[in-house]
Amino acid sequence: MVLRTPPAAIAAASSRRSILQSTIHTNPSRCLLLRPHRTSQFSTSLHQSLKPRQNTTTSSPSALRQPPRRQITNIAEPKNESSSTAATVSAPIPKRQRFRVLRFVWRLTWLSALGGAAYLAYHIYDSKHPPEQLPLDPTKKTLVVLGSGWGSVSLLKKLDTEDYNVVVISPRNFFLFTPLLPSCTTGTIEHRSIMEPLRHIIRHKKRAVKYYEAEATKIDVDRRVVKINDFSDVKGNVSETEVPFDYLVVGVGAENATFGIPGVRENACFLKEIGDAQQIRKKVMDCIETATFKDQTEEEKNRLLHMVVVGGGPTGIEFAAELQDFFEEDLRKWVPDIADRFKVTLVEALPNVLPMFSKALIDYTEKTFKDENITVRTKTMVKKVTDKNIEVEATQADGSKVKESIDYGLLVWATGNAVRGVVRDLMNQVPAQKNSRRGLAVNDYLVVDGTDGIWALGDCSATKYAPTAQVASQQGNFLARLFNSMAKTQAVEEELRALDAQLQAATDEAEKALLTAEINVKGRSLSKVKQLSPFQYSHQGSLAYIGADRAVADLNWFGGAISSATGGELTYLFWRSAYVSMVFSLRNRILVLTDWLKTKTFGRDVSRE
Repeated sequence: MVLRTPPAAIAAASSRRSILQSTIHTNPSRCLLLRPHRTSQFSTSLHQSLKPRQNTTTSSPSALRQPPRRQITNIAEPKNESSSTAATVSAPIPKRQRFRVLRFVWRLTWLSALGGAAYLAYHIYDSKHPPEQLPLDPTKKTLVVLGSGWGSVSLLKKLDTEDYNVVVISPRNFFLFTPLLPSCTTGTIEHRSIMEPLRHIIRHKKRAVKYYEAEATKIDVDRRVVKINDFSDVKGNVSETEVPFDYLVVGVGAENATFGIPGVRENACFLKEIGDAQQIRKKVMDCIETATFKDQTEEEKNRLLHMVVVGGGPTGIEFAAELQDFFEEDLRKWVPDIADRFKVTLVEALPNVLPMFSKALIDYTEKTFKDENITVRTKTMVKKVTDKNIEVEATQADGSKVKESIDYGLLVWATGNAVRGVVRDLMNQVPAQKNSRRGLAVNDYLVVDGTDGIWALGDCSATKYAPTAQVASQQGNFLARLFNSMAKTQAVEEELRALDAQLQAATDEAEKALLTAEINVKGRSLSKVKQLSPFQYSHQGSLAYIGADRAVADLNWFGGAISSATGGELTYLFWRSAYVSMVFSLRNRILVLTDWLKTKTFGRDVSRE
């Protein structure tokens, strides 16, 4: 039995519908509060509300399939109207938004990529379009900088050249990022990727900087001039001349030390310059191709394919690791004839390699080298070098010494620094330098002892710190602050002299009071400018690549308060990111990253050049 809807209910529903239609015609904006996609739901709900109700107790299947009735809500009811005109509609509960976090991350990533692209484009444009520079000012003092290494370039980047007439003298017109130089020997990185042209740096300074591609041959302390010589392949009308200076910064670095061992300079390859890396590259491939030459004896093949590295410091360790990676990842595949003969040996006179690292990292490095089949010969001192072998004296476990001969095809000498000729000549001119042996002795402000207006930094100076790139870089930054402070001091002193002259000539008491107050302000400013602390080296840590995508890191945090020693593949990623961040320019960072990607994708080139 079906129950019919009472006539009163039908009348009430019709009344509600007429009220709603009247509201729509008289005030449509009230109904715009409903979203468009809910209009159909509203009509359906209204239509269902006008249908006659059926008995809820019926067991008809069609009645069971009907959806549950929705709540009737009051919409768009103005405060000044009576409740009798309020319209009620059936509205669905809004669905919860999904993937809100993912949408936020996606938008953030997109904005970050857009900002990074804009930053990259701006810096590329800025590097390619240097601004106009101020000309040289005869009233300014002349600051001459010798060298283009870590110390000198760090000084140039931070120095305000508006206060000086700066002259740079160096036989190479680029800065070389030496920590990645071992990677150039095997083609992991192209050599131009770690070369920053010096003119790219000095061209972006406020005042023009003079550069001479020449080598300083003598520093005349009494006449205050530097004698320079043009040793380039193309000679001009003038090859030797003099450059006067008011201030001089000596940053010529050091040359390779042979410790007086006969045959080293004639037969060994060094690893300090780009030319050294290119020579090593050619020598490695020459040894491989000669070993595969027709009718070569077995003994000669073994000799040619034996690569010996002397020096267990970071440079020697990294070169040995790069060379073994080159063999394992590329040479073994493309030159299978040498697979069982190629051998790398590291010779170190000290009891262990990497003496500046912690004991745990030293053991880890030696174990890694053993796993990579790199032979490590510690407590082994080289006595003589010939064109085919080296004579060494090895200290045994019981303290006895044994002499032996080691044949080699390539010998790389990566140990020790020696004083350059121009530095030695300067030391002989200054009596206060007679007891110095490692380089120019300097005070806490890096002033050369016994001189006035001459500073030294980097490997050519003798300090209590190790001769590393990190020390030289911090010394360059310190000297830049020093010279900037000196310029400000001189400017304030000139202003004080001018104010003092005005005070002496003033007759009015009010004017005298104003000048006296200004002099006091300038005096306090002068005392603040002069407060420059002596140089203090802050050791950030040491890094070294040890091969097979592994590295070691001995790091100091918060000024040495916390130290950590790590090694492995994650440390290798940190090693790469740290070196990329230390590269001086955005251009070189992109080039280094591209080289690493290219090597990982296509492998290293096995051609000779």
